[in-house]
Amino acid sequence: MFRFFNRVRTIVSSELNALLSKAEDPAKMLDQYLVDMEKDLSEVEAAVAKQIANEKILKNKYEEAAEYVQRREEQAIKALESGDEELARRVLEDKNKHQGNADSLKHSYEEAHKLSSELKEKLLEMKNEYNEMKMKKDSLKARAESAKARATVNKTMSGIGDGAKSGFSRMEEKVIHQEAEADASDEMRSANKTLDDDLKALDATSSVDSELAALKAKLQQKDS
Repeated sequence: MFRFFNRVRTIVSSELNALLSKAEDPAKMLDQYLVDMEKDLSEVEAAVAKQIANEKILKNKYEEAAEYVQRREEQAIKALESGDEELARRVLEDKNKHQGNADSLKHSYEEAHKLSSELKEKLLEMKNEYNEMKMKKDSLKARAESAKARATVNKTMSGIGDGAKSGFSRMEEKVIHQEAEADASDEMRSANKTLDDDLKALDATSSVDSELAALKAKLQQKDS
């Protein structure tokens, strides 16, 4: 019984952070504590039931002994009323012999009754504490899940800051560099295209000039 109460006090005083610091799973540990408590509670219930049964046995024996003593007293009175004093004496001697046994049984029964009452109060206290632990378990498990979720998010965010985020920065720089190279290529292509066009235009102009000069020469020859 005391082992049960010590365990309950331990659970009540323990904090969720203490469980986490030991790398234990609070949800599983709390479930296991309740299983252990249920086992202890079952053992105590059996012990209390046994004590109550013992109390009832003593009560029955005491009542039988008291009835026997009472019956002997009534028989002694009858013997006296009938004038048989010797019989009355013998009956009273037997009554006194059993009176000691009845007194002893009465004392034992009273002690058993007192112990039964104390144990039933303790059992009720234990059941109340067990029910309190059951209700507290759900709250602690919810807090444990919240703490795990927060830790997971923080760890992931830290990973993003150290790894993925720096990787994104490198890729961004690379894209900017590629864009700059593409722009430079476009500019070079535009410059080359303009030069080629000018040369083609120059060639076209030279061709026209040559034709024009040839026509002029031909007309001069015709005039002359």
